[in-house]
Amino acid sequence: MEVLLLGTGSADGWPSPFCECRSCRWASAADEIRGQTAALVDDALMIDCGYEAPRAAVRFGRTLAGVRHILFTHGHFDHVGPAALVMRHWVGATEPLEVLAPSAVLDQCRDWVGPRDPVTFRAVAAGEQLRLPGPRGDYLVRVLAAAHAGVIGDPAVLYDVSRAGARFLWATDTGPLPAETAAAIAGAKFDAVFLEQTFGSKTDHGTEHHDLPAFAQTVRGLRESCAVHADTDVVAVHLSHYNPPGDELARALERCGARAGRDGEVVRVSTSEAVGAYHHCRGER
Repeated sequence: MEVLLLGTGSADGWPSPFCECRSCRWASAADEIRGQTAALVDDALMIDCGYEAPRAAVRFGRTLAGVRHILFTHGHFDHVGPAALVMRHWVGATEPLEVLAPSAVLDQCRDWVGPRDPVTFRAVAAGEQLRLPGPRGDYLVRVLAAAHAGVIGDPAVLYDVSRAGARFLWATDTGPLPAETAAAIAGAKFDAVFLEQTFGSKTDHGTEHHDLPAFAQTVRGLRESCAVHADTDVVAVHLSHYNPPGDELARALERCGARAGRDGEVVRVSTSEAVGAYHHCRGER
């Protein structure tokens, strides 16, 4: 699978538009501009579509005309921008689009669809397994619980997505993973994990998000359960200006075998026969 990171930033992005802190000054000077976190998979499936995501796709040379499924994680504004459905209506799109999300998120989207638009809505909840048709084969999607109740409607969900032997975990927004989610993905041996890391060195935030110590602990747990192995690409997303700039962040993430994602980056999620046969993780014989 090909995962285009349309954005890798938090709700206010990085740099934050109204901030002049050290991290924001660095990001501006280095032209490391991160928009709201979202992804485009194989040009056919979107995961989250906040208000910045459609324009980001165009900026990175992509069209959303081929998108057939949008998976929303939760109802916060940086993840749900229902105006995208009106943009689709304006061009007279005739291909079907399925919107999948917790039910409260669907309620935010329904009024943005025309009466004859080929858009359907499907409520999902943690524990469900889905099969979604795609141009290169079906996607198998498991819906997982997040530790992110939020303030708008239903709790957030995460997505375990696989196709043709390749598999990745999309895990934002969430704090340290709930026990049922950790158990559900034990032994998954993901080829890539996109894990939120919002608060960096700020550990007194009191929110259902990861900071750097919590992120390292979650990654360690994923390795111990064989959800992550030596060749897994662990990518930090949903990054904010509470993170240290540049090389400082890179070193902090490298210590737990992770790296920071970048807007416009294409992550190729694949597994080879050799990797499938020979990779090892802690606790595996």
